Amino acid sequence: MPDTSIAIVDDHPLLVEGIAALLQRWGGFTLAATGSAAAHIMSIARTQRPDVMIVDLSMAGDVFQTISDVLAIAPETIIVVYTGSSSTDDAIKALDAGAKGYVLKGSPAEDLFQALRATQQGDVYITPAFATKVISALQDKAVARRKAIDKRLTVREEQIVRLLLLGKRNNEIAHELLLSDKTVKGYMTSLMAKLNARNRLEVVLAAQRLMPAANITAGLRP
Repeated sequence: MPDTSIAIVDDHPLLVEGIAALLQRWGGFTLAATGSAAAHIMSIARTQRPDVMIVDLSMAGDVFQTISDVLAIAPETIIVVYTGSSSTDDAIKALDAGAKGYVLKGSPAEDLFQALRATQQGDVYITPAFATKVISALQDKAVARRKAIDKRLTVREEQIVRLLLLGKRNNEIAHELLLSDKTVKGYMTSLMAKLNARNRLEVVLAAQRLMPAANITAGLRP
């Protein structure tokens, strides 16, 4: 079985040398290239096509965007982030960009080895001591996204809100939209529950935060 080709991109030369020495000691790895900036990640991916790239986040350039760009041209390349950043936001951004591993520099060298092996087997690897925080942050993000989706207004609800902005009463809204008074009342009850509003004014205020201003304006034009 051929060795796994590895590229290391980090702006700390001593760290690059240290990782290279570890790869040699572990065996089964070949150092394909090194770099020190986000731009080097892309150039190495184009010219060397390494199996795995170990990249830092704190380098010149937009590393997150570069990870996405690299995987667009070399989807077979595995990106493992090796960084000092213990920010869950950075971890999520890196994983969203396409990285398969996120290893903290303060963790044992064995974590990096495990990340290289696990990602090659198709798994996602996060430093164990940090993984719980990342998973929790991902769950919070998913809940917030679901709540935002749940609060999106339907076309009919937007129509009713726009008429509310004009000061229309329920019976006037019903007449305008060719609905029954009972149906409009039902929509109002639904809007108050969806927007956590206690009255018509709070419905309008909450809806304005959800609906693009341009759409509201368009709905108010005669």
